Amino acid sequence: MRRLLALAAGLVVLASAGCGDEKTTTTVADTVARTTRVEVVKGADPTGAFDPQAIYRRDSDGVVTLLAADSGDSGGGLGSGFVVSDSGEVVTNAHVVTTGEGATIRKARAVFVRFGDGNQVNGKIIGFDPFSDVALVKVDPAGLTLRPLALGSVDDVAVGEPVAAIGSPFGEERSLSVGVISALDRSIQSLTGFSTSGAIQTDAAINSGNSGGPLLDARGRVLGINSQIRSSSGTGSGVGFAVPVDVVKRSLAQLRETGSVKYPYLGVSTLGVYPQLNERFKLGAARGAWVQIIVPGGPADRAGLRAGTERATFQEQPWRDGGDVIVKVDDVAVRTDADLARALDDKTPGQTVQIAILRDGKPRTLPVRLGTRPLQSPRG
Repeated sequence: MRRLLALAAGLVVLASAGCGDEKTTTTVADTVARTTRVEVVKGADPTGAFDPQAIYRRDSDGVVTLLAADSGDSGGGLGSGFVVSDSGEVVTNAHVVTTGEGATIRKARAVFVRFGDGNQVNGKIIGFDPFSDVALVKVDPAGLTLRPLALGSVDDVAVGEPVAAIGSPFGEERSLSVGVISALDRSIQSLTGFSTSGAIQTDAAINSGNSGGPLLDARGRVLGINSQIRSSSGTGSGVGFAVPVDVVKRSLAQLRETGSVKYPYLGVSTLGVYPQLNERFKLGAARGAWVQIIVPGGPADRAGLRAGTERATFQEQPWRDGGDVIVKVDDVAVRTDADLARALDDKTPGQTVQIAILRDGKPRTLPVRLGTRPLQSPRG
């Protein structure tokens, strides 16, 4: 199962791969008692020394391979995942266990979860978040040895920090690759046309089949879910991206409760302001999110925000002059277009926020009642 997303910088590949149909047979009698064994493993050296061998010995048993089967000619797909609870919860990417994109996205017909000890069991898709590419799968823990992985936080992450990725690239199960965090706060494409902000960039090798596997720090804590590679050839080229663990936690909380995830929606397309742009168009602020497009009938449109209407070119890039510059959402400053997305992350659909703007260089504040993000990004 592979989806390709064309970007100006190259090709983004959701790191999953096609696989053949898998058949399973049950030979254990129903009368055989099955028990669950949960292994809780102590963390790595508290000094944070990076030891790939120790990380693999300790955490690889918590990583699983997922095989998704679907009807039709598409066959099925292969990806990775990891255990997060002793009740049999497994986290993976949404694109590993779904088919289609945007408004046509749907669950795979069947999912099988294969553990490192050879057990392969049916998995139930509890729900998926197509906006952040996160899915929750549940297996019956009876008779299995489970090793849940600890979830870390991106607050402790720095560029240059060593990391390890474990997954099933090209079907080679529980493979280890190592590298460093190359950058933070990247934006990557989702399954809906909206961007996922805050992604972790790494040079640890991420290839087809790695999707859904964990990106681990020196202490063996999950920093993110390996999700995409950026390549001009469609293969791994040393630039991989992981959905940050804080986003994963937010998705999991809603998936556990309702099986779906709702995001707030403003209904604008913006571009980041920088000093030279401000000087050229006299925006009144050296930083901010300049509104280029407003979705007709959306929350921003109803609240009276304005988009640019006059087409202009500056530094070989097209702009729409005349739109509002968003500089703050409630008490959160907005310096870039990515800041705007992050400022809305902790909001809920239906909530009213105060949007501080500059219009013709003059400050104003508009109350906006947020909507619910649609599955397909509207096109301006």
